[in-house]
Amino acid sequence: MSLNEVWEAASATPFIPIVAKDRQFSVGFNLLLLALITGTFFALNRSFFSVISLGLPAALASGLHHKMEPLFAGVSNNAHHLYTLLSCIGFAHKATVQITPDGLRFSVEEGRVIQGLAFLDKSLFTSYTFNPSTDSGFNNLNATPQDDNESSQNGAYPHFVVSLSAVLETLKIFGINELSESNRPRDTSITHSGIASSSAFNAPALLMDRSCILQYAQHGAPLSITITEAGVKTTCELVTYEPDEDEADIPLQRDAIIMKIIMRSAWLHNAIAELDSSTPTILKLSACAKREPYFALSGAGGPFSESTVEFSVDQHNEIAGGAAHGTTQSQMHKVLFDDGSSRARATRAKLAPTVTETFLVSPPSSMGERIQQSYRFALIHKAARAMSVANKVSIRGDRQGVLSLQFMVELDDHNVPAGRPVGAGVKGPNGPVCFVDFRFVPLLDEEEAEMEMDAGVE
Repeated sequence: MSLNEVWEAASATPFIPIVAKDRQFSVGFNLLLLALITGTFFALNRSFFSVISLGLPAALASGLHHKMEPLFAGVSNNAHHLYTLLSCIGFAHKATVQITPDGLRFSVEEGRVIQGLAFLDKSLFTSYTFNPSTDSGFNNLNATPQDDNESSQNGAYPHFVVSLSAVLETLKIFGINELSESNRPRDTSITHSGIASSSAFNAPALLMDRSCILQYAQHGAPLSITITEAGVKTTCELVTYEPDEDEADIPLQRDAIIMKIIMRSAWLHNAIAELDSSTPTILKLSACAKREPYFALSGAGGPFSESTVEFSVDQHNEIAGGAAHGTTQSQMHKVLFDDGSSRARATRAKLAPTVTETFLVSPPSSMGERIQQSYRFALIHKAARAMSVANKVSIRGDRQGVLSLQFMVELDDHNVPAGRPVGAGVKGPNGPVCFVDFRFVPLLDEEEAEMEMDAGVE
């Protein structure tokens, strides 16, 4: 049979492939893809069932985790503001932190006789995000975010305990400590109103380029602090703890305030520093609106003589009694002058100018016309840091003898002396205004007598 005959015979039965010509490319591509997937499963030693049963839930959980927003996140362009406020209550190692829509509330206490409260207002942060619906695993706590804005509605806000010492060390992790005016004694700066010199190489200028990010993801998560400076980023994750169930604030009866005195914090700081030189164990507070001494602080119980610093509410100098009263070794009266110094005087002189902006004393009839309370001097001295950086202090006391020292701290970015007076409001001419509050439990008569006897024996 010739080739032509074979060709004609084959044309009667044409060849039809299994895969149509127009589908051969797609079929080949699918087979190649299947080979790659099968080879991958074989290399990972995983079956197809295990990949679906384990990989798919993991992928979904990962997607949900990335979509979940943190419970709290805050960004501050000035980490030193946070450090300044928290260092005022740095006498304790641990602090209870409460997150509120208005800011962060840090609370420390020692022996249930002293409590320090520092409120980081949301105005200190360039970005402040609070998502209370993210986590619901918090217990109620009858606490308030700020002393002057107490409300029982804040009890449901999340709270936890964190190491305050670790927080302070983290905020100054790059080695830049405090501002120059914070290190300067207050008695040398209260009379200056000019702006201190500043350069590109001093601590305030270096602190301007430091940012701080605080983040708390959920209940039980660590507190994350990220510090960024000059392109260097450091992240610290601090372990958080559950607060004690019986933890509560030292109560201050606002409807039973019998004493309210507002003055420059520098005067109080200088007075405590003067009394500290005699190493007392007891601080006696005396206030009267009708006769001298109008407001006096005395240090007693120490190994040395008892000393007293007297304040006045009059606007002119006046010698009380017209005659000099002799001083003894056991009683020394000191008077504060305009330059911040104190000098011993045989006569009690009133201050010029006035050192108190507000002086309200209204004791109950059972106390007489004078308010007298005693406190542990060592506890009052723990507020010295707040006294040194604050502008003003509000001294309040209730009928139970609880003492409240509320300090107004004006934060500044330009190294302006902290003693510059500011008006009322949450923001002064140089920066935001924040508050730090200390509360002290008074000494009972038996405790005071016991401490004086112990000091006499020593």
